[in-house]
Formats: sequence, structure tokens, C-alpha cells
Amino acid sequence: MLLAKLREAWICLKAGRVTLPYPFAPHDPAEGFRGKITLDPDLCFGCGGCANVCPAGVIVVNDTGQHTRLLEFFWRRCTYCGRCEEVCPEGAITLSQQFETATDKPEDMYMRLEVFMGPCQRCGRCFTPPTPLERMMLTGFRNGNGGRA
Repeated sequence: MLLAKLREAWICLKAGRVTLPYPFAPHDPAEGFRGKITLDPDLCFGCGGCANVCPAGVIVVNDTGQHTRLLEFFWRRCTYCGRCEEVCPEGAITLSQQFETATDKPEDMYMRLEVFMGPCQRCGRCFTPPTPLERMMLTGFRNGNGGRA
């Protein structure tokens, strides 16, 4: 039995270091790593698709008024499955490479986003307000042919 233990110890010593010195040396995650969720509020138009596919119930959507939608993100529930990123049509939700999310403040794990839903004059359905680039007049741009040379 002693010989078996010595043999096992020899195998382990021969293998060398097999772990990373993580807290003392930086470690970049591999490509495709699903880390902390980041949200771009300028791209989000409040469709709620992310809330529909989230299995952990991280995202809660409430309509606070006829033209206002409230999205609440409870990050402490997140399992980092990435479904919200896949379903977002505008790419407002992305999974970052950040993996150190431990905190002692509950407010760090909560995000609130209020989205204005502008209604269409014809059908009454909501849409996002135009960006400054979209508000630029296109008529008359480059000799009045809509931007084509």
C-alpha cells in the first residue's frame, strides 16, 4: 500500500503545475465566454423578447403608462445562459467577458430601464423615438436623389 501511495505521489509531481495562478495573475476567458450581461439603453426599444425567453426570470417588463415601458433587470438571478442576447433584435443586450460579479451591495445587481414607446399616428402601435441621425432630412441630399451618387 505504501508503494502505491508513493507511485501516485510521483505521478502527481511529474505532471507539474496544472492550475492557473488566478487571483495573482490575470486570466482572460476563452472566446465565446458568457460573462456579465451589459445593456445598451440607446438600442433597447422595449419589445420584451428578452423577458419572454429568460428561464430565470431576470428581466421583468411592466407598462407604467400608455407610452412608457419599464424593464427591470435582477442580475442576482442570472444563470448566464445567453438567451436574452440571442433574441434581442437590436443587439442591445450582450454578454461581456467580465466574470467577477461578486458584490456586497444589492443595488449593484439591479438595473432599471424606462423606455419611451412613441405611438404611430396611423395604427397606434408603439415605436422608438428617432435618433438624431434618423431625424436628418434626406430630401435634397446630394442633388436630391436620396443619397445615391
